[in-house]
Amino acid sequence: MPGENLTRSEAIERAAAIATERYRIELDLRGDDTFSSITTIEFAATAAETFVDLIGTVNSIMLNGEQIDPSVHVDSRIHLTGLRDHNTLVVDATCRFMNTGEGMHRFVDPVDGETYLYTQFEVADARRVFAVFEQPDLKAEFTFDVTAPSHWQVFSNSPTPEPTTVDETSSRWEFTPSERISSYLTAIVAGPYRGGTSELVSSDGRTIPLGVYCRASLAEHLDADEVMDITKAGFAFFEKEYSHPYPFRKYDQIFVPEFNAGAMENAGAVTITETYVFRSRATGAVIERRAITILHELAHMWFGDLVTMKWWDDLWLNESFAEFMSHLALDEATRWNQAWQTFLASEKSWAMNADQLRSTHPIVSGVSDLEEVWANFDGITYGKGASVLKQLVAYVGRETFMAGLSEYFTKHSWKNTELSDLLAELETASGVDLSEWSRLWLEESGLTLARPEMTVEGGTITGFSVVQELGNSANLRPHRMGIGLYDLEDGRLMLRRRVDVTVAGDRTAVDELVGEASADLVLLNDGDLAYTKIRLDETSLETAVRHIGAFDDPLARTLVLEAAWDMCRDAEMSASSYTELALAAIETEDHPTVLRMLLLNVAQAATIYSSPAHRDSLVVTVADALFAIADRAEGGSELQFQVALEAARRAKSDSQLDRIDSWLDGAELPTGFTLDTDGRWTVIQSLAAAGRIDETAIESELKNDDTATGREAAWRARASLPTPEAKESAFGALVAGELPNMQQRSALFGFQAGDHRVLEPFFSRYLDCLTTVWSEQTYEMAQQLATRMFTPSIIGRGIDVEGALDGWLEEHEDAAPALRRIIIEHGDYTRRALAAQEADA
Repeated sequence: MPGENLTRSEAIERAAAIATERYRIELDLRGDDTFSSITTIEFAATAAETFVDLIGTVNSIMLNGEQIDPSVHVDSRIHLTGLRDHNTLVVDATCRFMNTGEGMHRFVDPVDGETYLYTQFEVADARRVFAVFEQPDLKAEFTFDVTAPSHWQVFSNSPTPEPTTVDETSSRWEFTPSERISSYLTAIVAGPYRGGTSELVSSDGRTIPLGVYCRASLAEHLDADEVMDITKAGFAFFEKEYSHPYPFRKYDQIFVPEFNAGAMENAGAVTITETYVFRSRATGAVIERRAITILHELAHMWFGDLVTMKWWDDLWLNESFAEFMSHLALDEATRWNQAWQTFLASEKSWAMNADQLRSTHPIVSGVSDLEEVWANFDGITYGKGASVLKQLVAYVGRETFMAGLSEYFTKHSWKNTELSDLLAELETASGVDLSEWSRLWLEESGLTLARPEMTVEGGTITGFSVVQELGNSANLRPHRMGIGLYDLEDGRLMLRRRVDVTVAGDRTAVDELVGEASADLVLLNDGDLAYTKIRLDETSLETAVRHIGAFDDPLARTLVLEAAWDMCRDAEMSASSYTELALAAIETEDHPTVLRMLLLNVAQAATIYSSPAHRDSLVVTVADALFAIADRAEGGSELQFQVALEAARRAKSDSQLDRIDSWLDGAELPTGFTLDTDGRWTVIQSLAAAGRIDETAIESELKNDDTATGREAAWRARASLPTPEAKESAFGALVAGELPNMQQRSALFGFQAGDHRVLEPFFSRYLDCLTTVWSEQTYEMAQQLATRMFTPSIIGRGIDVEGALDGWLEEHEDAAPALRRIIIEHGDYTRRALAAQEADA
């Protein structure tokens, strides 16, 4: 990625030198490999020179009516001199369609041969489509003029106009100017998309058109009404909470193919991964995740789009707020009313895992250039930031918090802000000085640990303290947390008493609990307000292991399960003991997302954290337990559906593999369980990883499902085959960058699977190829490969994985920060796995 970086100091200097006014972008999208892009930019200048960003081929440049030699375009920058007070720049360029999910992504549907396009510009990929001052604080109006096949639909930030005819097969869509937004929030989506429309009345009386679309071959599976219902509920909720009307003129949501992320908050034209268009049965966890995603992107229309960060070190201002507000809206405005349980099991758990890595960083981190930005789309920016905001709302009061936000939106509409701008409005609304809160929670990294310490005499608590440990945090932080006393009554774990206390320093006495009868289970952070690791005392842990299905309060149960998982990760609880606890919990879990996370954790505990000496037998035991749970579960239930598919993934013994093989013929299925198209691929991939089928069987399955999803699944199955030849073929295609982004991702997941002995020879080759891949492939493709070609199954098997990773870091001190971070995290993962394996031995 040479010449494509941008430093913060360069951005500050450029923002001081120019002021952007408006863009006109003319795109001709009728080509196969490239497209024409003509950009006209009007901008003011106070300096004599600057630069414009473009990744493409320049055909001509005209500045203020004078032609400029295209040779001024060097390393993705067009260098401009002789600027006036007011300037008009016209850049005629040829740009390339991408298959990496960056810039202008082009996809051809294997079902009907139709072409679909969409743009993805965050962090800095608008420059792959048009000439642009590519930084968030140079906002402007954007006008798009698009020529494309007449049977397509074209979407952008502004309402879609009626097209005019160009020739027998082509038309032109001339959009009106957008609102004043950042370049990374602009969008073009084009192709024969199909869907539904609706409308709503905004709080200021405007009628807002709504649209929900996907590609034609998936249209029969698009539940547009459900998406519309969630969207309308979100509109009403956010307009009320923010006391600010929706800022744009329409709201389209387009489910697009081969999308790298969950969704993107393009102003008025949100793009969402089409994996949320369910062609087969989806788990309740995925259906809920889609609802959160819809609300997350809608929340961005205010926080991120109307008011935008000045530079990427305040990325959290976008993502943490959208994450917090989406769960709040989900909980209070939709049918999913256990959103904070979902948040704990997914986002918060993700955040706490990330916050314990050596690569941890403050929520507000000093981002010096674009490469650092890409690395910060992580659990800290999303989950920790949202956790901290949840605490802040409880601290200052929700009404006060929302009042501060309303004033923030009013004062800074269509502008760029920094953290201090937000804190000023929250301080004014609450009357609370937030500088110390900001320092401890936003500007320092790391995670503390809280333990209960109590004395009991004659069945009565005679002393109780919360002991706080630094963990990897520089300072102990204050926490407002609940402490719950739970008793076993008639087979149920019932809350007897809860006290809310402020925990500060290394020891906080809780006198309110002195004199209480001892409890069967004591739970710190009951209610899940504090952001800290917690531990259970010995009696409480024993109660949890024996009675995990007895909780009346599902959030308390999830807190206990999260604490147990953290203990397993910290080698304080053996992987074997954790799997026993988690399997017992799975059988009685009725929350789809918690169930999904339990299944993922069980798999990691059994296959990575367990001792290699008895891993094979543990994996078989876990799979047997999962098959048994699926057989006992109610036919067709969420529990049966998730567990049966996970049993297929974990199948190891001959009898287990024989059983799932028979599923393909409709035999030996759990009563009431249906193996649909995507379920068949799960079985095929598992059989492939076990060496029970060959590539011929995979190709036969693909003939029955020659769709985009089928092709991705087939790649995963091929790469899963446990032979040196299959791994070599996958390795070569991946390193060469031969596959589109989603097929690459699937192949990488497959590459990780199979016999560790077959994978071991590839580990050193993986390390050797990293710098070449990083320099030759786009960021998205390179980070995918660097992250997922690492094969955890070889840890603890005789190869010095930890030493090799540390050696690579020593030899590549000048490697890109984002790449080094990935290897640092692999090293942390390895050390944690080795410690857990030793504890399980």
